[in-house]
Amino acid sequence: MPDVVPPLSYRDAYARLSRIAAELESGEADLDRVLPLLEEAKTAYAACVGRIEAVRAVLAGSWGAASDEAAAPDLQDPDEDTTDEEDEIS
Repeated sequence: MPDVVPPLSYRDAYARLSRIAAELESGEADLDRVLPLLEEAKTAYAACVGRIEAVRAVLAGSWGAASDEAAAPDLQDPDEDTTDEEDEIS
C-alpha cells in the first residue's frame, strides 16, 4: 500500500516557500537543484492557495448569508419628511 502524505498545513507550506525563496535568492542553489526546488515550491504554493480559498469559501458562505439580509439598508432618516416640494406648494 502506498504511503499517504497528509496535506501540508498553511504554516508548513509557507515555511517551505520561504526556505526555497531564500535558497534561490542566495545564488547558492546548484543548477541541478533548481528544478526540484521549483517543483517543491509549486506544491507548497498550491497548498497555501488551497487553504486560503477554503477560508474564503467559509467566510463567503457564513458572512455572505448574513450580509445578504443586511444588504442595502434603508438609509433614509425615519424622522425626515419625505414629501416632495411640489406636493407642499400645491
